[in-house]
Amino acid sequence: MRFAPCKARFITLTLLLALGGCSTWITGNYDDPEIHLKQVEVVKAKLLEQRFKLHFLITNPNAGDLPIRGLTYKVSLEGLVLAEGEDDSWFSVGGHSQAVHVVEVRTNLWENLKPLAKMLRHPAGPLHYRLEGELRTGVLFGHNLSLRRTGEITPAGLLPE
Repeated sequence: MRFAPCKARFITLTLLLALGGCSTWITGNYDDPEIHLKQVEVVKAKLLEQRFKLHFLITNPNAGDLPIRGLTYKVSLEGLVLAEGEDDSWFSVGGHSQAVHVVEVRTNLWENLKPLAKMLRHPAGPLHYRLEGELRTGVLFGHNLSLRRTGEITPAGLLPE
């Protein structure tokens, strides 16, 4: 069965107009989000293995939902690499809003135990962190946002009670 040229153009035009509302879903055409390390929480601290929860605050400056496809990260505290890895969780951040994404990591800081203990002697003072990595956004043809952020967190969340 063959379509008349007019019908084929009409169907093509209708499909293109219908997909126009999904442009961020397809192309990832939106403003870049902001991402910061909000908190580092100790889950378990043993001699040869430590487990932390990294709390990332993601701010969406766009009117529509922002689909997130994953995160590659490297977090350093005062120059000491705390954790690095990849999280392939899919989630969405609402328009003009913020969301906290929690990533659980396992590490072995045995080699750096002395410098870490020295950092934690004064829990009231801030620790400088550096976040490097990549935030993958979009669904079909996503956008990869390179991350290079610095900031401060208080070490109170790092100390077990």
